[in-house]
Amino acid sequence: MIELHDIRKSFGTLEVLKGIDLTINKGEIVSIVGPSGAGKTTLLQIVGTLDRPDSGQVFFDGSDVSQLKERQLSAFRNKHIGFVFQFHQLLPEFTAVENVMMPALIGGANMADAHQRAMEILDYLHLADRAVHKPSELSGGEKQRVAVARALVNRPQIILADEPSGSLDTQNKEELHQLFFDLRKELGQTFVIVTHDEQLAITTDRTIRLRDGMIE
Repeated sequence: MIELHDIRKSFGTLEVLKGIDLTINKGEIVSIVGPSGAGKTTLLQIVGTLDRPDSGQVFFDGSDVSQLKERQLSAFRNKHIGFVFQFHQLLPEFTAVENVMMPALIGGANMADAHQRAMEILDYLHLADRAVHKPSELSGGEKQRVAVARALVNRPQIILADEPSGSLDTQNKEELHQLFFDLRKELGQTFVIVTHDEQLAITTDRTIRLRDGMIE
């Protein structure tokens, strides 16, 4: 599904990724672990087309997306990739359902369709009764589940998560991790998760260990 070939990335004189080759298969749950500064988030951003490598190629289903222009890349990302971040990054002035609707509206859905899709996902995640609440009125676990709903609203092929449970307590962390596996079972989602949580990493299908910009 995703293939990375000889991915290299530097920031100034600092070489962060030093020739990464990686294949991620459809329906896999893959964790990326390693010490701070190993290049985990940079790698995830390149997989998610949020950043471009200095050299190397990124393939989705056989197509080299690293050759796409910015507008094409933005449209591709909106349709095929969902993102979940450590601190949810919900817009505080909007309700839960409005936050979830955003990617669908950006992708060209009309208001009614976007709202329906958002409510279906919130209902699936047992959040329908929180739909009209703003982020300040939600618990930490609820905020992160809303963020997962937002990532799912366009039915992407892959979900990329950067320390998704890093700000959660133990119970909410375990519930979020279980949710990823439930979504894979029910919806066939592929997950790539950057994490420092070894308990999560050992439960994933495969663990990629980065050190000094290389896969160990």
